[in-house]
Amino acid sequence: MKTIAFAFAFALAATAAHAQYQTGTGSNPSTHRSSGYTTSTGTYVQPYVATNPNSTQRDNFTATGNVNPYTGSVGTHRPRY
Repeated sequence: MKTIAFAFAFALAATAAHAQYQTGTGSNPSTHRSSGYTTSTGTYVQPYVATNPNSTQRDNFTATGNVNPYTGSVGTHRPRY
């Protein structure tokens, strides 16, 4: 019984801590695809999907609290504006 109570308390604390740092407003539904390309230094960049530019960074896939629906990765960058 103590194990179940501990597991429940840990899950609750982890959820509260995660919610504290969510500042995203949800990802921008308008996206565009970029073809793969090679940089001037010879590094190959694979094709990707990104949000269309607009007046805020809070709705980008990489912004804290947002999730990229194409890769499942969680945003970690703090928006500058």
